[in-house]
Amino acid sequence: MSFGATRPLARAFAPRVGRLPALSRPLCRNITTTPPAPINPSSAAHDGGNVEAPHNGINVDTPVRMDTAPTPAPGDDFPIVMVGAGNIMFGSQAGPWNHSFRIEHKLGPRLKVKALIDPDAARARGVLAKKCASFVETAYKDTQVYPNIGEYAKALATSGESGPRAIIVGTPPAFRGGVAEGRHLELDLIKYFPTVGYFIEKPVSTAPIDEVKQVAAELVKNKNVVSVGYMLRYLRCVQKMKQIIHDNNLTVMATNARYSAAYQSIDKPAWWDKSKDMGPVIEQGTHFCDLSRYFGGDVDISSVVAHSVEYDEAPGKLSAIPINESEIPEDQRIPRITAAVWKYANGAVGSFTHTVALQGTLYDCELEVWADGYHMRLIDPYNAPQLLVRRPGDDHNERHQFTDDDPFFSEMSAFIDSVEGKPDSHILSSFEDATKTYELTWAIRLASEKSAAARRATSKS
Repeated sequence: MSFGATRPLARAFAPRVGRLPALSRPLCRNITTTPPAPINPSSAAHDGGNVEAPHNGINVDTPVRMDTAPTPAPGDDFPIVMVGAGNIMFGSQAGPWNHSFRIEHKLGPRLKVKALIDPDAARARGVLAKKCASFVETAYKDTQVYPNIGEYAKALATSGESGPRAIIVGTPPAFRGGVAEGRHLELDLIKYFPTVGYFIEKPVSTAPIDEVKQVAAELVKNKNVVSVGYMLRYLRCVQKMKQIIHDNNLTVMATNARYSAAYQSIDKPAWWDKSKDMGPVIEQGTHFCDLSRYFGGDVDISSVVAHSVEYDEAPGKLSAIPINESEIPEDQRIPRITAAVWKYANGAVGSFTHTVALQGTLYDCELEVWADGYHMRLIDPYNAPQLLVRRPGDDHNERHQFTDDDPFFSEMSAFIDSVEGKPDSHILSSFEDATKTYELTWAIRLASEKSAAARRATSKS
């Protein structure tokens, strides 16, 4: 999900209780069920990825929300540079994203923002004025505004001051992740600040996948700390799923992700235009494609098959689009439904469905993971995450819910700890791994467009 485009909305989770119809009960006479099993906390396995050893993760039994975090320890100043003065960096009323807020609570008085990079100088100075009028004035009172990272590097070279320890990148993906002019931000960072840690938002780019892989290779070669903002990996419910898999030595058999957007509330014209925001699977579905990979592992990209419901098909007629879609070229209008399946490298199966169908404001998102004897369901991870787990020997679902969770803070805290070289600091999404998620979302889009083109060709003939 690209946070400048849509509005995740808080809601309380209503338990979904399934009841057998009266007529079907006689069919169940010979089925016995066990009483609910006691729920014991699983050990902290720290399993942070599908390719890392099981010591890279967070402890789900330890609160990591900002108001439960310890007071920032005193120490040397921690200078950072922020790239982008928009909502992802400084927050808005539309959602919980606000990197500056989390960094302030992580570092406390150690934080010193040396520069804010944004071509819109007026917007940058506006957000700095608000910060300087608050309790974090000392972090921002000396912040300088620059239009690009090159101008900042030039000013730093002439001033003789020390550079940042970390750079936080919150620009739109169209301006990063590639090698062509105008979108090679990471290559500039390597050029000017090769030893600095980078935190980069997702999706990693809108550039062709070959360019993004080149950037990933350069970052791996450079060996500095890099974290990509797939914050759902840091959810305690997600880490609980990882722990259950690790504790029981399970092999994932299948994943099924579903992302249902409330399209009536998406009034950003670019979101409806594939030539700008690349379509909803790449722009929005990226989080759930990433979670799918987090559990299933690497995807056999050649196996991806997808179908879509397009705007000009009968099921694709929408009644509450908030923008004038007629202004968008027909070949760039987004699909209403995208359904994809694929094989993982280990033989497991993955599936993903993205829908542009709900009205109102509430989204509906779930992820299911199956293993031998196990079925895990992650429900509503954006707003009120819950995990339902069915285990062998028990027909009931056990429920896990963490009310003191803030994955945005967890990912930023892990990044800063990694930059400082602290023990047990684990980044759960590298740029190289995030590039694989980007490749999967593009494969889904291209596969759905291929099948749509084939249908249209058949219809014309």
